[in-house]
Amino acid sequence: MKSIADLGDVAGQRALVRCDFNVPLQGDQITDDGRIRAALPTLTALQQAGAKIVIMAHMGRPDGEVNPKYSLAPVAARLGELLGCDVALAANVVGSSAQETVAGLDNGQVALVENVRFEPGETSKDDGERLELAEKYAALGDFFVSDGFGVVHRKQASVYDVAKLLPAYAGFLVEAEVEVLKKLTVAPQRPYVVILGGAKVADKLAVIDNLLKVADTLIIGGGMAYTFAKAQGYEVGKSLLDETKIDDCAGYLQQGEALGKKVLLPVDALCVGENAIDFSTFTLSGDVVEADITDLPADRGGCDIGPKSAEVFASEIAGAKTVFWNGPMGVFEIDALADGTKGVAKALVDSDAFTVVGGGDSAAAVRAFGYDDSQFGHISTGGGASLEYLEGKELPGLSVLEEVS
Repeated sequence: MKSIADLGDVAGQRALVRCDFNVPLQGDQITDDGRIRAALPTLTALQQAGAKIVIMAHMGRPDGEVNPKYSLAPVAARLGELLGCDVALAANVVGSSAQETVAGLDNGQVALVENVRFEPGETSKDDGERLELAEKYAALGDFFVSDGFGVVHRKQASVYDVAKLLPAYAGFLVEAEVEVLKKLTVAPQRPYVVILGGAKVADKLAVIDNLLKVADTLIIGGGMAYTFAKAQGYEVGKSLLDETKIDDCAGYLQQGEALGKKVLLPVDALCVGENAIDFSTFTLSGDVVEADITDLPADRGGCDIGPKSAEVFASEIAGAKTVFWNGPMGVFEIDALADGTKGVAKALVDSDAFTVVGGGDSAAAVRAFGYDDSQFGHISTGGGASLEYLEGKELPGLSVLEEVS
């Protein structure tokens, strides 16, 4: 891939930059600006080079329709604060407002067009429809910079198609993310520990399949752990369970044993009554009961790993040289169910290993707990993209950059 470090004199040229600014909001307030901060090195370098910067990004899933709920206005305001300059926000994506906003830029100035997913062609499966929209994007820039790592696994107009129409370069963020992922897949320092959590076991099976061949230890927590517990023959009460994946989980446990890999599952859990959690507000009603994984209450569901599991997991992390973590250990948004995730986060901070937090909820959790990004080796901006890379999948947004270089 060509990097923006390979750019020549771009003063006065329009840099069309794809960023990932899909940040969490409460109302119109950004609760985690990590993805915006991650774009600053690329944007600052382009400013200093005298380019006119035009940013494309998305927010949520408006399904190709204009929806004020998903406006990038809060992003424009926060980005302006971080850059220390005004960031103009066009009222549309490729219409007259976008064209006039871009035309009015001076060297070093920054503009943001509205949510690219307001355009139905952005996520279309029809190649021609995407290309037609990408041609309108390309009219806004002289060269393209791909710096939205969180979307490089998507074959979308602002990620893939536009890179074929303009001279295309990887931004510093995309370069850094790929470099880190290569460290996890090509001769990682050992022992190499992978920690996987989150709710859906189906989302992680492919990465388990690939990482069992690379990692030395696989630690499994979160809601996905209960399907593995069921595969071991334990009853899991009202815990999250994917009946269709029990045999798969049993197979991976056997595969890990055959490969001589250590697979660690929770030995205890914190359990709550059925329907005790309101996930819209993350409030808990009722008490929390600690139980061994072999004896979970029939009328309760596990919603966090227990203290014994946290201790076992932390001990394993302490002996590692490389650690990758994706997915919380429980419902960390609720204090009573956050200790397991906090324990893993602290173990990573205390470790001498090269530690990578794989984006998404894990990144949100460590920041919510008050940790600084600098306390980890790397915090990824793209959980889904990271997992697909580790699965060995081809990521369209990266492959197109290699193709056009």
